Amino acid sequence: MHAKHRPDNRLLASLPQDAYETIESHLERLPLARGTVLHEPGRAIRDLYFPLDCLVSVTVTMRDGRTAETGVVGRREVAGINAFMGGRETTQTEYVVQVAGEAVRVPADPLREEFDRSKPLRAVLLNYTQAMFAQVTQNAACNGLHHLEQRFARWLLEVRDRIGSDELRLTHEFIGEMLGVRRAGVSEVSGRFEARGLIQQGRGWTRILDCAGLEAAACECYAVVRDEYDRLLVAERGSPAPAPNPKRG
Repeated sequence: MHAKHRPDNRLLASLPQDAYETIESHLERLPLARGTVLHEPGRAIRDLYFPLDCLVSVTVTMRDGRTAETGVVGRREVAGINAFMGGRETTQTEYVVQVAGEAVRVPADPLREEFDRSKPLRAVLLNYTQAMFAQVTQNAACNGLHHLEQRFARWLLEVRDRIGSDELRLTHEFIGEMLGVRRAGVSEVSGRFEARGLIQQGRGWTRILDCAGLEAAACECYAVVRDEYDRLLVAERGSPAPAPNPKRG
């Protein structure tokens, strides 16, 4: 089956056409259920995942069991970028699917070989690494300097951007874990946002009603990270050639 465009992932859309054609036969489109662990700390990275409409959280777990989010991966990113840092690189973070959906999986080896061969592909993936680093460092600053209401608004907007939907199937408990705060704090802030008409919520879901209002409530970090991705991940210009859909698994 053929399609007019590549799968809906911004990073895939940014790959040079010749490099995409080289790895195309290795791409596999598959569904990912909520709770699926894509990478575990200390394990070699054998596959990379380009989300299409799912959300992957990148987390670090402390010895006492507490978990904190260091980043999120959605339809503009890839999970497993460590695979390009050398051989079969491992990661000390965990990648877990938090919003179910589809992703494109590719084995690390052929993509790594193309990374070594193709300078244009290498430039795109290094730009992405820089954008991801900007996200992680901005998150660290945000968590230390901004209050919960700002961080909550930023986080909702970032999730929306990555799954392409105004409805977020996430519990207050999970959001609290990702923001490093108690569930009660998330419930209090979300209640204020609902009263202001910014969101609507139910058991296990939140619907964004007013994006502009959320942006006004968010800290500067949302726009800083978004603009950095826009600057670094520009789709290859002048070569919107059609590409077949990857096979479904």
